[in-house]
Amino acid sequence: MQERTGGCQCGEVRYRISGEPLVLAICHCRECQRASGSAFGMSLVTRKEHFVLERGVLKSFSRVADSGRTLICSFCPTCGTRIHHEPQYLANVYNVRAGTLDDTSALQPNLQAWTASQQRWLELPDPARTHERQP
Repeated sequence: MQERTGGCQCGEVRYRISGEPLVLAICHCRECQRASGSAFGMSLVTRKEHFVLERGVLKSFSRVADSGRTLICSFCPTCGTRIHHEPQYLANVYNVRAGTLDDTSALQPNLQAWTASQQRWLELPDPARTHERQP
């Protein structure tokens, strides 16, 4: 079992994840594009009990996702870095923003969602599961 660590851009928030992730997803929805400031967002889906906030306090807000479901978004109140999302339709999981991990070199996405809004110029290898909308 690999332990992963991460945090925000300013260093105020630090976390640790134990246990294996459930999935590493690339999401092409407009909200993930907006939140990442890029072509897609990446989420390491992990069980809540495997996520430990070691330093700092997160601030949160709720929004309705493209799927129509509620999502709680948590971020560093100082620098604004998104740390994780908590989908209300899935019990006991966090979608940790993969770019906040200290080491991203071994990340290998195994799911893509919302490919219907994928940037047309973007070419990625197809993971095992691809969905035009929310899986």
